[in-house]
Amino acid sequence: MSLFKDRMGKPLSTAEASGKVINRLFNYVLDFELLLVTWAGFVPSHLFRLLIYTLAGVKIGKGSRIHIGAKFFYPANIKIGEDSILGNNIFLDGRDKLIIGNHVDIASEVMVYNSKHDINSEDFHAISAPVEIGDYVFIGPRAIILPGIKIGKGAVVAAGAVVTKDVGEFQIVGGVPAEAIGERKMKDLHYKLGRARLFQ
Repeated sequence: MSLFKDRMGKPLSTAEASGKVINRLFNYVLDFELLLVTWAGFVPSHLFRLLIYTLAGVKIGKGSRIHIGAKFFYPANIKIGEDSILGNNIFLDGRDKLIIGNHVDIASEVMVYNSKHDINSEDFHAISAPVEIGDYVFIGPRAIILPGIKIGKGAVVAAGAVVTKDVGEFQIVGGVPAEAIGERKMKDLHYKLGRARLFQ
């Protein structure tokens, strides 16, 4: 009879149990780091927040800003290009790679996930897939981007949309689940987003 069992009641060897203990301790440390990063996210100074996010491992391009109240998982897997502005109270998931391009405008309270539970598995385990958001993309308020999604250059995601499949270049999508509702007329995009709100 085994001394150790997993959460499903399956017997574990001493080596397997030790690995799980080490993983649990690592996750406690990570959770504490995320708590500190979350607290820092409420300081009304872009430069301070960018410093903390960079120290936590987020790669942030020149001129990009993240407004107040952002939350993260695994910041080290998140890369943001240049001149991108991310709204307040967003959630960025780094449990797999998350790449956000240049000149991307992400509105408030957007959630970007790259890990989810397999609802058909016996142990409800997590599965992950990278998310890539191309240059000049606009994502409206409270949209949700699910794991494994690629959003092409210049695409627009309407407010409140739930993106469950790839979005083509310059495509406009909206709804739950998000479907194509139009196409962006301007294709030669070269604008800069400018300054973010000073104390947000």
